Amino acid sequence: MNNIMVFAPHPDDDIIGCGGSIAQHVKKGNKVSIVYMSSGDAGSLQYDKKQLAEIREQEASRAAEVLGVKDIIFLRNPDGYIDYNRDNLIQLTSIIRTKKPDTVYVPHAQDCVQDHITTHKLVVEACNRAAGPWFQECSGQPCPINNILGYEVWTPLPKVSYVEDISDFMELKIAALRMHVSQLADINYDEAIKGLNRYRGMMTRRGNYCECFEIIKIKNIGV
Repeated sequence: MNNIMVFAPHPDDDIIGCGGSIAQHVKKGNKVSIVYMSSGDAGSLQYDKKQLAEIREQEASRAAEVLGVKDIIFLRNPDGYIDYNRDNLIQLTSIIRTKKPDTVYVPHAQDCVQDHITTHKLVVEACNRAAGPWFQECSGQPCPINNILGYEVWTPLPKVSYVEDISDFMELKIAALRMHVSQLADINYDEAIKGLNRYRGMMTRRGNYCECFEIIKIKNIGV
């Protein structure tokens, strides 16, 4: 059994970017943990921030349940203002040392949303810090991370370096994404990502539907 950690800037980014891979990990018996940097409290004008955060956490919990994920963490940074700072680095480094993941998923480095870029920088740096005998303020023992993959959310990758066939899990991925009712009310993310995953499958010739990734670090990949 491998330990898998998925870091998402907002609820639903995880499903959009690597929901099929998550489902495949669960099917294979791997343990998956999802960490949400924010609760997405800026994601709608129909609710106040407190109410929307509660709604989106509930949606994320239901989506994770659809995929079979039981371990989810909400860090509750302000949506739209995720900051590269000491507190976030300490918290993320401590979580990584505690969970000891074999593989980490994070938004890729060139995603055009600022929260996604900041999450990428935070998680990659936290993985580096978690691996070494430094930073006494972080809990847990040093834990080297073998694999780090950057997933697609808002900006498709200009260059793909790893492909995962998710054809058998595409419908489950869409079912999980549709748990995010508040977000699909304004933008049809389910149709968008199904189109992208179909395009990736056709162009890579790896399957009917594929998720594509940026390899940030690799030692022994494969779900």
